[in-house]
Amino acid sequence: MPSLRTPSTSTVRSPIRLTAWLRRCDLAVFASVAGRHWPGAEPLLPRLSRSANHGLLWFGAAAGMAALGGSPRARRAALRGVASLAVASATINTVGKGAVRRERPVLDAVPVIRRLKRQPFTTSFPSGHAASAAAFATGVALESKGWGAVVAPVAAAVVASRVYTGVHYPSDVLAGAALGAGAAFALRGVVPTRGQLPAPGRPPAEAPVLTAGRGLVVVVNRESGSATAAASLVLDALPLAELVECAPADLSGALDEAAGRCLVLGVCGGDGTINRAAAVATAHKLPLAVFPGGTLNHFAYDLGIETVQDTVAALASGSAVRVDLGRIRPGPGGADGCFVNAFSLGVYPELVRTRERWAPRIGGWPAGVLAAFEALRGKSPLEAELQGRRRRLWLVFVGNGTFQRMGPMPGRRHNLADGLLDVRVVHGGRTPGLRLLAAAVAGPLTRSPVHAAVRRRRVRLSGLAPGTPYAYDGEVAHSGTELTIDKLPEALTVYCPMTV
Repeated sequence: MPSLRTPSTSTVRSPIRLTAWLRRCDLAVFASVAGRHWPGAEPLLPRLSRSANHGLLWFGAAAGMAALGGSPRARRAALRGVASLAVASATINTVGKGAVRRERPVLDAVPVIRRLKRQPFTTSFPSGHAASAAAFATGVALESKGWGAVVAPVAAAVVASRVYTGVHYPSDVLAGAALGAGAAFALRGVVPTRGQLPAPGRPPAEAPVLTAGRGLVVVVNRESGSATAAASLVLDALPLAELVECAPADLSGALDEAAGRCLVLGVCGGDGTINRAAAVATAHKLPLAVFPGGTLNHFAYDLGIETVQDTVAALASGSAVRVDLGRIRPGPGGADGCFVNAFSLGVYPELVRTRERWAPRIGGWPAGVLAAFEALRGKSPLEAELQGRRRRLWLVFVGNGTFQRMGPMPGRRHNLADGLLDVRVVHGGRTPGLRLLAAAVAGPLTRSPVHAAVRRRRVRLSGLAPGTPYAYDGEVAHSGTELTIDKLPEALTVYCPMTV
C-alpha cells in the first residue's frame, strides 16, 4: 500500500519565498526611481500622466490620426486603438482591480514636485493607465506599423509616468501593460486586421505594363474629396501620363475623349466618378486604373488600392483583375446604367442628397451623421412590388457582390466577380431607426419580420411611383414605374496590386 506523504516544508515555503523576493525587488525599483533625478522628466511626465486620465490622451490621438492621417489605414489604426483601449479598460475595471486589492505606494520617498495634484483612490494593481496605453499603442501598431512607431514612445512615457509620480509600483504597470497588449491581440482574434483578411478571389486579367505612365490618360474630378492632391502625386509618379482635370458636369465628355486616345483609362475621384469611368472603359474595352480621390472610396479599397502608389505599382507590373458590374435597367436618362458598389432606394437616396448638400460646409463624416438623422425623421415607407410581391419598405439595398459586414449597409467585399447581388431589405412599419438598427446587428443572410438579406442574380422592382429617387455609387437618379437590377459578369478589367 503506497504511503501518504505530506508536502515538505521547503516545498510549501518556495512560493512564499518567491513572492517575498518579488515584493522586495518591486520596492527596490520603486525606491530607486523615486530617489533618482531624471533630467527633463519633472515638467513632462506628471502632465502626461494627467492627460491620460479617462483615456483622453488616446481619444485625442485617435481623432488626430483619423483627421490628419490622410489614409484609410490611419483611420483603421485609430479605430482599432480606441476599441482595444475599451476592451482593456473594461477588463481592468470589472476584473483586474477587484481581484488584487493592493494599496497604493507610500509617497514619502517621492519628491513633492512629481506628485499628482489629485491622487487616485482605486486599488493599485494592475495599472489602468498602463493597460490603456499599451492597448491603444498595440492596437494601432497591429493595423499600421508606421503609426504604431509614432504612438509607442508616448505610450511608454505614460507607463513610466505612473511609477515616476509614485501612484504605482513597477509590477503594477508591467501587469497593466501586459493586460493591455493582450486585450489588443484578443480583439484581433475576434475582429481581424486588414492584413489578416484573405485575399479577394478575383480572376486575373491581362493588361499593359506602364512603368512611367506612357499611354495612360487620367481624368480627374476636381471637386471630388482629395482628387486634386492625388492628381499631383500621379504626375510625380507617372511623368509620361496625361492628366485631364474637369468639373463634374464635364466628366462624361472628358472620359469619352480620353478613351479614344489611350491604352489605359485612368480616373481620380470618388465612387460616383469611378462609376462613369467604368462604364466608358467597359464600352471601349479598355483597362481601368483607379486612383482613390473621393471621400469613401469603397470600390478602390475593395481592390486593395488605398494610395496612389498602390495603383502605380499595379501599372508597373501589369497586375489586373476582372470584376463584375451591376446593371440598372432602365438607368438614368432611359439607357442602361451600371454600378460598381451598390444600388439602393428608400431612405438611403435621401441620405445621399442631404450628405452631398452639407459635406462642403461641415465635412463628409459629420454630414453623413446629419443626413442619417434627417433621412429617418418623418419619412414614410416606400411602396413597391419586389420580386412580384407588393411590400412597404424602408430600404432596398442591392450590392455588386457579397459584402462581408453584417446589416443592411456595405462593408468589404472579398470577391468582386462572384456573379451575385447582395440584396438587403428593411420592411416597412413604425420606428425606421430601430428597424435599421435591428438589421445592422443581425446576420448577413437572414429573414425576419423586420428585414431580409439574400443573394440573387436578378432583382425586379415594379409598381414604383414615377420619379422615385434611387442611389447608385453615391449618385441620385429617379425611376420610372419599373426597375430591373442584374449583373454583367467580369465585364471590367481594372488594375490592382498583387499583394491584396
